[in-house]
Amino acid sequence: MGNPNILDDVFEKFVNEATLFKDREVLRHDYLPDKLPHREDQIRLLGQAVAPVLKGSRCSNIFIYGKTGTGKTAVTKYVLSHLESKAKEYGAPVRFCYVNCRMTGSEYRVFASLSQSLGLSIPFTGLSVGEVFDRFRAGLDSTRTLFIIILDEIDALIKNRGDGIMYELTRINEALQKSKVALIGISNDLRLKEFLDPRVFSSLSEEELVFRPYDAGELRNILLERSKLGFFEDALSDSALSICSALAAAEHGDARRALDLLRVAGEVAERQGSNKVTEEHVREAEKHIEHNKVVEALKNSTLHAKLVLLSVYHLGKANGSSATTGEIYDVYNELCGELGVSLLTQRRIGTLINELDAIGLLNSKVVSMGRYGRTKKIRLEISRSLIQDVFGTDARIGRLMSFQPNIPKNTNTRSRK
Repeated sequence: MGNPNILDDVFEKFVNEATLFKDREVLRHDYLPDKLPHREDQIRLLGQAVAPVLKGSRCSNIFIYGKTGTGKTAVTKYVLSHLESKAKEYGAPVRFCYVNCRMTGSEYRVFASLSQSLGLSIPFTGLSVGEVFDRFRAGLDSTRTLFIIILDEIDALIKNRGDGIMYELTRINEALQKSKVALIGISNDLRLKEFLDPRVFSSLSEEELVFRPYDAGELRNILLERSKLGFFEDALSDSALSICSALAAAEHGDARRALDLLRVAGEVAERQGSNKVTEEHVREAEKHIEHNKVVEALKNSTLHAKLVLLSVYHLGKANGSSATTGEIYDVYNELCGELGVSLLTQRRIGTLINELDAIGLLNSKVVSMGRYGRTKKIRLEISRSLIQDVFGTDARIGRLMSFQPNIPKNTNTRSRK
């Protein structure tokens, strides 16, 4: 092992030197503050929507939309924690369960989480989804409660697994005798309606709430409130606060991003032994976060998304230019053959390319080919070395980095089906 003295120095320096942070946890985006600035209207509307449960009636199903970092989860948790204490006061039989669908990842795990919140024990695997659902429904009915289910990032589950789970949950009240269920769905994708069966959508979104992004002034207020709790007095310069808000507002008013920037800037300043967080520390933090965000996005992509990115990587390496969907599909076909995994359809790959474009890993633009019509040209939006670093160490696809797919030299043929 390396020289332990180096680490002793690092740790002792950290423990003994003056710190800038009073409480760094306050600057994490999952911290729930006592006040949520600039979301009073949404708090009131959501409160009015769920209030009927205090008198023993089921409330409407509610759908909440808005981009990441617009306060959807914070407002929902805030309203429901207040509802819970009021329900105890009035003796109303209200319970709720919060599930993050991106973390849970499958219908089985969602129903298992809901069952566990009622005290039912469900094995980690081994039952059919239908069996888990039946156990949940029977268990719920025996509790005689008004059960509010919050499905956060529901768009992630529906895009990967379809809307079967929503269909079951929106119909569940028909089969319950003594309990009632209300749903709160939270989505980062405003186009979620396109992925849902119209029947599911009409029974799900009885009420809708849309959260608009914060502007720079609002973000500055949010950061100011949090920084008073998170930093010691005078540890944060005004310009650092302003630039954090401006950067996050420019990137669509994301309060999570603003808080991350502020916290990481504080960590950068601390490591440099500075006694104040400055604009330079924020700039440094931005580079740091940007790099980590892309690495995370690459690591957490699905297998087929990785294979699409790898196909674009190989095409760029061979031809040095952007590729068409047809060319990407041909290379993707070869990579799947090499790994022994079954192919997705060309249409599904087209959708994947659009999703990778939306999160900034690919760049696709439509260009005119004169009399041949229009075609989509796709290239990597991130550095090739980053792909090499992340995929090179990936247990499953690492060996495909050196694979030589059969790519014709710089052919501008239109996409082959």
